[in-house]
Amino acid sequence: MRVPAIVVAAAACMGTYAVPASATQGSAPVVSRGVTIPAFYNPPAELPTANGGLIRTEPLPLGLSLPGLDGRPMPGTATRLMYKSTDSNGRPVAVTGSYIEPSAAWKGGGPRPLVAVASGTMGQGDQCAPSLALQYPLTLNGETVSVGYEDLAIYRLLSTGAAVVVTDYVGLGVTDRLHTYVNRLDQGHALLDAARAARAVPGASITPYSRVGLYGYSQGGGAGAAAAELQRSYAPEVDLAGTYVGAPPADLTSVMKGIDGSALAGALAWSINGFAQADPDLRNIVEANINTTGRAALKDASTMCVGDAIFGYGFTKSTKWTTSGKSIGDIIAADTRAQAALDKQRIGTLKPAGPVRLATGIQDDIVPHKQARQLAVDWCRKGGNVTYEAIALPDLGDKLLTNHLVPLITDQGDAVSWLTDRLSGKAATSNCWSMPLQR
Repeated sequence: MRVPAIVVAAAACMGTYAVPASATQGSAPVVSRGVTIPAFYNPPAELPTANGGLIRTEPLPLGLSLPGLDGRPMPGTATRLMYKSTDSNGRPVAVTGSYIEPSAAWKGGGPRPLVAVASGTMGQGDQCAPSLALQYPLTLNGETVSVGYEDLAIYRLLSTGAAVVVTDYVGLGVTDRLHTYVNRLDQGHALLDAARAARAVPGASITPYSRVGLYGYSQGGGAGAAAAELQRSYAPEVDLAGTYVGAPPADLTSVMKGIDGSALAGALAWSINGFAQADPDLRNIVEANINTTGRAALKDASTMCVGDAIFGYGFTKSTKWTTSGKSIGDIIAADTRAQAALDKQRIGTLKPAGPVRLATGIQDDIVPHKQARQLAVDWCRKGGNVTYEAIALPDLGDKLLTNHLVPLITDQGDAVSWLTDRLSGKAATSNCWSMPLQR
């Protein structure tokens, strides 16, 4: 019982600097830590022109499903999908995910709505993809540990009668590249394009008039926040009725310091790997500052899921990975190119589209509370419709992930209710006026 408890308690933060095993459709299968990645996840050589364009679909058997009284499976019927998006360098990229048509009826106003879900941290290995976690809620084979902890939130959303589409993010699942962990543009684009792709899924009951909501916590909160900021310029036709943003990593300089030496220190490796892959300046900085131990750790972590990272690198400090003995955070702070690269990832520079509910635990020391609250302040100053919720809980342990994970569970019901109200057409009232009084 202890292994699943530790893994679930860890699963919620921030991807890679290693060459991924890659494949195209028809080539030999990719095996990641003993898990054979289905050929579905090998992208074709040519992609559609339109962002959100469907590349392929297939039925997705849900690992947690029951037959309903009317013969339909509960909570719904799932489809695995691959669609086209655009990465942070403006290049076309294939992204996978899943769409679930709910068995429950929608009882709110208007046609059945759609919620695009961005998962919290799952890892960097392709076997950690959220769509695979829906099929296999627990992967435990002696080489990797992956837990579909987001399935609970997805099923709660389905129970409201809303359809759900889940993105796997850029490079997670798809075998041609590494997952670009917490890359603002990659994950914001992938989430918005998932909403676009859902409309073309065969058998989907959503319509062009369906209201759209975004839902995410931790890495997913950052993805939802980025998508809400990017919607006007990138996907203006995806009109957002509401966005739930939980514990968002808005300021990566602060977040990197939070995870360094924590139970989820392996997420620091995923961040370095992802940004080194996408940004030449950061790649050069990594080359110049990472020692032999660090290189081995980055390569090892690139195929890990959350459970693997906890057991393999829990409470590791990045000072062990650098040639100077300085932390990764200190190295970045001292290098103007590195700081400029992370500044481009800052969320809070644009006004979010539609109403947003931003929740953060005041004791969160992994995705620090202060930087999440600052995002709410920044959005309020830009005239955003922000409902800010500071979740007050006792300190549940330094760097153990408990201060980060528990608000995910305790706030989930309120988050789903708030988003359901937005999808039903109910107006949201900003509480920006009370920010000076809130922690």
